[in-house]
Amino acid sequence: MHPLERAFSRRSFVATGLATGMALATRPIPAHSQDRSAQMETTIRAGNDIATQINICTVEPENQHKLMQLLKDGTDGFFSKQPGWISTNLLSSKDGRRVLIYSQWRSAKDIEAFRQNPNFGPYLQDLTAIAKFETMLCDVAYVHHA
Repeated sequence: MHPLERAFSRRSFVATGLATGMALATRPIPAHSQDRSAQMETTIRAGNDIATQINICTVEPENQHKLMQLLKDGTDGFFSKQPGWISTNLLSSKDGRRVLIYSQWRSAKDIEAFRQNPNFGPYLQDLTAIAKFETMLCDVAYVHHA
């Protein structure tokens, strides 16, 4: 018999089938960031193990798009690279007058550290030139899921 035409034993057939089934059934492992830390996603749950910062921005409707772009650029190029940052979500009101920033950090100390970064001042000036900001550090007190 040619080596490539060898018959599989029942044991090898079952083992191969089980291994293939396990490979198909397992979920893919999420990618890691460049610093090899686990990828994080926004999770809203009660407790104070994550620092949640909410900013309510008031803006003239004609500047909402510009504000959103500044916030996206700031998140992609600055905030997401800061130690302790987990996620940022931007919500724009239908009337064009408000933007809500929902950010999660590992700790309040991490939030304070990014605020001390010398690159934050000029960025903040660009933002406050077109919008008024109200900032709150929050604990998620209650969550109800269906």
